[in-house]
Amino acid sequence: MTPQLLWLATLDGVAYAALVFLVAVGLTLIFGVLRVLNVAHGSFYAIGAYTAASLGIAISSGGLPGWLSYPALILAAVLIGTLLGSLIERQLLARIYGKEEVLQLLVTFAVFMILEDVQRLVWGVQPYFQDTPLRLLGTMEVAGVFYTRYQLLVLPATALVVLVGLRLFLRHTLQGRVILAVTQDREAAMAMGIDAHRVYLTTFVLGASFAALGGALASPTTALVPGIGSDMIVLSFAVVATAGLGQVEGAALAALLMGLGRSFAVYMYPEFEVLMPYLIMVVVLLIRPQGLFGVAETRRI
Repeated sequence: MTPQLLWLATLDGVAYAALVFLVAVGLTLIFGVLRVLNVAHGSFYAIGAYTAASLGIAISSGGLPGWLSYPALILAAVLIGTLLGSLIERQLLARIYGKEEVLQLLVTFAVFMILEDVQRLVWGVQPYFQDTPLRLLGTMEVAGVFYTRYQLLVLPATALVVLVGLRLFLRHTLQGRVILAVTQDREAAMAMGIDAHRVYLTTFVLGASFAALGGALASPTTALVPGIGSDMIVLSFAVVATAGLGQVEGAALAALLMGLGRSFAVYMYPEFEVLMPYLIMVVVLLIRPQGLFGVAETRRI
């Protein structure tokens, strides 16, 4: 493998890991607080991507300045996370808290299937593509490899900001500590006067917004087709399982490992591209069934 290909594989892996992390951190945040494995999480990624692309196309066709496509990415994530996330949490998930895990999985899977059809109804089945944010920043040379500034700088920087910001929010703000209190012991937190249902809504909207942000940031780099949500949710589950359920910092490392593993497989053994992230997951779980950063818990009866 030449040094140029080595650099290219590394840059591809880091850029892809940044997108996977944004989706996975929302998934692990929701599970850590609500204790619900949200299969519909991949739909937030897909609809966020489609919404961002639609806003970008509207900006271009309206003759507006191209730089507006950048705030459009954030706007798409906020809209989907706030509107769709709050609707699903209040009208559906609030009714199944504390129910059997199988029921929760079936309900969220049903929501995922419904949202998949909604995507086809709204955007059709033809590929969507809007790369204005990618083109405006151009490319730069890194160790003899030309790479887009958008993927080299914007994607990893956004993932890093989310990681650091979420850590500071959870540990150094009142609302963050309230969320952690509900995570540790919901009954005790409610006895102290904390509104657990409000915490659940805030957490779900935040997690949904992270997934939608991942899709919005991915939209300039790839053609959007039906099924992108299912691919991302499966990979996100692998990241969360590898890191340990509820582990925010661990999700970042697991996403990086899987992003790099997938990228190097593309350049060295293309037939293992899809398989590599799950091979990493299997190896980790065979050694540490609770994940890299997970802690074995005593089961409550």
